[in-house]
Amino acid sequence: MPSILLLITACSALIWLIILLLPWMPWRNTEVLVIKETEEYPDLSDVTVVIPARNETEVIRATLDALTRQGKGLRVILVDDRSEDDTAEVAKGVKDLDLTILRGAELPQGWSGKIWALRQGVAQVSTRLTLLLDADIELGENVIYSLKGKMIEDERQFVSIMASLRMHTGWEKLLMPAFIYFFKMLYPFRLTNSKYKSFASAAGGCVLLETKLFREIGGLEMIKGAVIDDCALAKEVKKAGFRIWIGQSQVVRSMRAYKSLGVIWNMIARSAYSQLNYSLSLLILVTIVLLIMFWAPLMGVLIPAARIRLLGISALLMMTITYLPTIRYYRLGLGWSLLLPLAGTLYLGMTWSSALRYWRGEKTRWKGRVRER
Repeated sequence: MPSILLLITACSALIWLIILLLPWMPWRNTEVLVIKETEEYPDLSDVTVVIPARNETEVIRATLDALTRQGKGLRVILVDDRSEDDTAEVAKGVKDLDLTILRGAELPQGWSGKIWALRQGVAQVSTRLTLLLDADIELGENVIYSLKGKMIEDERQFVSIMASLRMHTGWEKLLMPAFIYFFKMLYPFRLTNSKYKSFASAAGGCVLLETKLFREIGGLEMIKGAVIDDCALAKEVKKAGFRIWIGQSQVVRSMRAYKSLGVIWNMIARSAYSQLNYSLSLLILVTIVLLIMFWAPLMGVLIPAARIRLLGISALLMMTITYLPTIRYYRLGLGWSLLLPLAGTLYLGMTWSSALRYWRGEKTRWKGRVRER
């Protein structure tokens, strides 16, 4: 028994050592959008913002108000995806904005709701650049101007920003930093920003791209049924030979509230199993690896054997070192970094929940819509 515990704890320490020493360092915050200052109100007449919105009464006004402060000449197309609330009426009340509101057509078979709404909005765009913006994303001043600058300076045709998620409640502080940490582990920003076509990702809440890319990749039809649509779009863009960039920003903020564990659980469970390509073998493998990563160190610390305890302490130390940059970036108390094993276990549970839903015939569920597989 001690030899088995020694082996398991050693495996955990080895995994965390590998993560710590990865050349692309996915746990660091090196890809951050620099906000450019400008003395004049920037000219954004070459940009059209497309916002898919379904039942967004609580957040849509703040999102549109923030756009009024971005620059002059900006056009906005809001696609009201057959909302059952007052989303369109609230949007109409926003002043000083060149806003067009489209009533979304009925969702066709095989399309995800967000991609179908985006397709309708993009069809109305005539400017050189398109900003795809989620209805809950609030942009700080000069964000669009800075994104344009990033495209020019780095010679990119597609840039996206991982928004700062809301971290007010205890559940949000526990799980939202971990969400970003795990996303960067699965889709390393530095590799995405490299020339390697095998690595592509995007944060779909805020994406600025050259409008011609939609035509070059064959249209949004290419990803019409994608569950993780932002990464699917980035993959098509990079495959077509264009350069992409993904980074973070504290002034690109999501206003979406996740006040309970159940709300976060459903948000993750709607797509988690798709990241494993709906493979039971991968699910079992990931379960074993995550349990070894997060719980073997804690077990090791409690074992009297010196070698096992040393390995457990080492693994916990390396785990904390890799998570601390995320905790510090979002200005949370350092104590939250010690709760990564709990967060990781909850995300594992959400992934199993996603798999169970899939096996019951449900591919994804969001905002009252269920897509069967």
